[in-house]
Amino acid sequence: MKFMIVGRGNAATEAGELPPQQVVDDMHAYNEALAKAGVLLAAEGLHPSSQGAQIAYSGGRASVIDGPFAETKELIAGFWLIEVKSREEAVEWALRVPAPPGCEGVGLHVWRVFDPSDVPEASLPEEEREREQALRARLRGGTADGTGPIGS
Repeated sequence: MKFMIVGRGNAATEAGELPPQQVVDDMHAYNEALAKAGVLLAAEGLHPSSQGAQIAYSGGRASVIDGPFAETKELIAGFWLIEVKSREEAVEWALRVPAPPGCEGVGLHVWRVFDPSDVPEASLPEEEREREQALRARLRGGTADGTGPIGS
């Protein structure tokens, strides 16, 4: 099962401040532990919302709202994508994320990532399933039948 551990932003991350060197070192050690355990799929920090945008929908139309955004406590500062055996294991890994000094309240969210295998096979038309498998194979650098990278 894939899980996303989402780190919340705060005034410092929104100001683009880098964390203290000890926090950076602790994060590198944490990421190394995830990689060594073979569960890390991706981990990235995010720039402040002033470099981002939100897409809002109204009356069937989309509009772009440029950052920065006012509610820093609702923003995301970074994430880890991990693949583990259970929600409990994902929570155990999340509990090991080094918290920066002064961290109070909810700082992380742990979300299970929806996987195509979560959809009962009978509920998905075969054409749709094949298209999904082909896309995922391309993302992994192979073909849908597992014979190797596309274009090689």
